[in-house]
Amino acid sequence: MSVDPMTYEAQFFGFTPQTCMLRIYIAFQDYLFEVMQAVEQVILKKLEGLPDCEISPVQIRKCTEKFLCFLKGRFDNLFGKMEQLFLQLILRIPPNILLPEDKCQETHPYSEKEFQLLQKEIEELREKYKTELCTKQALLAELEEQKIVQAKLKQTLTLFDELENAGRDHGTSDFRESLVSLVQNSRKLQNIRDKVEKESKRLKIS
Repeated sequence: MSVDPMTYEAQFFGFTPQTCMLRIYIAFQDYLFEVMQAVEQVILKKLEGLPDCEISPVQIRKCTEKFLCFLKGRFDNLFGKMEQLFLQLILRIPPNILLPEDKCQETHPYSEKEFQLLQKEIEELREKYKTELCTKQALLAELEEQKIVQAKLKQTLTLFDELENAGRDHGTSDFRESLVSLVQNSRKLQNIRDKVEKESKRLKIS
């Protein structure tokens, strides 16, 4: 079998020419084995009809295997020549032929160094794109958090407006003053409760 990878031909055919030839070889070889088995069965049936035949099935099998090795050697020799012709004249793309997807090389030729620089530039652009994508995702997440905070703030302001309107309905003129007074009274109640708890503990201890 050929050792040339023939990658350009594989790009065109969708398979390597060597793989194609190997499948053809296996198919021919399997067919040869099947034919020899059929021939062997015919010979055995013919011998069964012969009286006083001294040839045993074991001898027939040995002769069949020997003949099969002979045919396989000839077949391998012929197939090797056929494979060379196929790979050189049929399954090979001439060096002066470009595939349609590679036609741009005719109008835009570039050297190996230029190709490496282009590959480097592509890699840098890919990294830059990844960075910008991560930044965009972070900004979107921050924007979503701001929307949540704004919604909560709006709810709080709405609650304050409702409390202020309720205070006005009950005769309270300034909601902010009422809120300050409520906080102060709450602190006074907290202090009274702390004193009661301390006094209660002291009485239990005594």
